[in-house]
Amino acid sequence: RDGGQGFEKRSGNMKKIVAISGGEIGRPGHLIETTKIDKEIIRLTGKKHPKLLFVPTASEDDVSYYEVVKKHFGKRLGCETDVLYLIKRKLSMGEIEAKVLGTDIIYVGGGNTQKMMKAWKRTGFDKILKKAYEKGVVLSGVSAGAVCWFKWANSDSRKSVDPTADFIRIPGLGFVSALYCPHYDVENDREPSLKEMMKKVSCVGIAVDNCCAIEIVDDKYRVFSSKSTENACKVYWKGGKYFKEKIEKRNNFQPLADLLKK
Repeated sequence: RDGGQGFEKRSGNMKKIVAISGGEIGRPGHLIETTKIDKEIIRLTGKKHPKLLFVPTASEDDVSYYEVVKKHFGKRLGCETDVLYLIKRKLSMGEIEAKVLGTDIIYVGGGNTQKMMKAWKRTGFDKILKKAYEKGVVLSGVSAGAVCWFKWANSDSRKSVDPTADFIRIPGLGFVSALYCPHYDVENDREPSLKEMMKKVSCVGIAVDNCCAIEIVDDKYRVFSSKSTENACKVYWKGGKYFKEKIEKRNNFQPLADLLKK
């Protein structure tokens, strides 16, 4: 089966994150690219037909995005899907918490990371996500939905207003003490931006190609991809020198502490 070894059965309150840099799941006119990763998200629940809650805040609650998620994760992969609209619908905190803590998977969609993080903090949704994380709900997502779990994000959020704007560093939820840079292989200006940005942070950076993901379970991690050519690397400054090290893709998990140290 897709995914690797030694984690068929996972239960209890293991903390689980699958952060996907980018890739299509069936938008009209696009091929599906991340099925191998998406199956692993499902497998982490230990259930054949888990509940998946889609959070499209970064796309400003795009209804058509949920239709794609429903078809891919629901119809193709057998999940019971639901959606949480935080912008278009005003739910009580109790209703939101019930949805979030009652699901097996949270899948956060792509879009504007900065607007999403502001909306989450304004509504207190960030605190509910922390409860879900501690409960063992699988936290996952693509692009904005990947970077949000980390301490920092390398983000193009300003480019939606001004295409000439530079990438910016945005604080995430901080569940993983690293900076996440998505779309590393497909956006040429990401690399120089990241190199400069890393001077301003004390943690390491994880730069990830599209169709590649970092999976973290408690204090262990692995990098894997749905395309054999896609990879991830670790970047950091040390002693005035910039380091860029490829992270080996493996089936088995490695100590997270090794990844996060310089």
